[in-house]
Formats: sequence, structure tokens, C-alpha cells
Amino acid sequence: MNIIITGASSGIGYATALKLAENPANHIIAIARNQEKLTQLQNEAQTSFAHQNIEICCLDITQRNFSPLQQQIEQLGEIHILINNAGALINKPFMDLLLEDWQEMLESNLLSAVAMTKMVLPFMGLSMCGHIVNIGSMGGYQGSSKFTGLAAYSASKAALANFTECLAAEYTTKNIACNCLALGAVQTEMLEKAFPSYKAPITSTEIATYIAFFCQHGHKYQNGKILPISMTTP
Repeated sequence: MNIIITGASSGIGYATALKLAENPANHIIAIARNQEKLTQLQNEAQTSFAHQNIEICCLDITQRNFSPLQQQIEQLGEIHILINNAGALINKPFMDLLLEDWQEMLESNLLSAVAMTKMVLPFMGLSMCGHIVNIGSMGGYQGSSKFTGLAAYSASKAALANFTECLAAEYTTKNIACNCLALGAVQTEMLEKAFPSYKAPITSTEIATYIAFFCQHGHKYQNGKILPISMTTP
């Protein structure tokens, strides 16, 4: 499968790209802003699996300059899986949040995924196999526990979940499924930023195993679903 994953330079994205790379039949385009960490990912995959199937693309998706990525996609001809994993978090009490903070959260956690999806969609579903997976959060899951300081973050992730449902409805007859994984507590730098003293029961590597499997097989069983994947929400 030809797979694109954003936010691949650290945490869940890094671990998921590595897990997907275990299968030599997969070809992964790993996207992030940090060239050094992307190169580290590529080298680690080659060392671990004795094959090279991670192609890197140093790109800030919030800037909308997708030309380098589009060239890489055109060489592949088709994309089977898009994983919109990139995101950001601001932890501030509501009254301290500036309009710019809200704009940053919407840009990082919603609009970048929208732009990536719009660019990749013409290359999906050509062989009856297209799956868009948005990495959401339990913070954006209706009815879940909410926490002080995360209003802008959680609202942006809720918007991502709703976008998932709308996109799935629009493309249901075009061989493209769209699902959202609402992740609970996973031990990452982002979690430490939100909850500095909390230790999550799940590591990036552990959740990556689930995400990689779901991305490759979940579209056979589910479409337009917001799936809570959570042991705990602090």
C-alpha cells in the first residue's frame, strides 16, 4: 500500500510510520517539519527491517505549499491511505486564550488536515481501496471528560471528528472510507504539555500497533466512525 502520514517526526506519528514500514509491501511518505528527525526515522526503519520503504518529505503543511509532496505522489500514481496525524496543543485557561490561539488550534488540528485531504483525494480510491484516518482526541469526543486549559484544543479536535463524518458521507460511493480515532492518554510530548505530572498507561509504540492495523484494514468494516481508543483520559 502507498501511505502518507503527517506529523511523522515524533511521538505517535513516528512510531506509526515505523510500524507500517515493517511490511516491505508498504511504501510510506512521512511528512513533518523537522528534517533531522525525518532522516532519523528513515535510517531507523532501514536498520530495523533491512529494507527501505520510507520516503520523507520535509514540509510545513500549515503553509499550504504542497508542490514537493505532489511530485512524490505523482511518481507513485495512487495513495491508498492518508493518516492526518499532525497536530498541536495549547494549554491555557479560557480567559487567557487569545484569538490567535484559537486560530492556531484550528489551523493545526483541522484546516491542515482539510488541506491535505483535498490535495490527496484525487489520487485515492482508484483501485477500490482508499482510507483516510484522522487522528483525533478524546478531548474532542462528545460526552467525554473535559479539562481546564484545553478548550481550544478540544474544540478543534471535535471539529476534526465532525469533518470525518461529513467526508465519509460525501465519498461513500467513491471507494474511499474516512474514520477518526479519538485517542485517550498516550505517553507523548503533547500529553506531558497538557498534564505534566501524569503518566499514561499506553506508549506511542503500543498505540502505533493499533493505528497501523486499523489504517490498513479498518476501511473494510467501518466508515464515518468516531472511534474512542482510550484506556484513560487523565
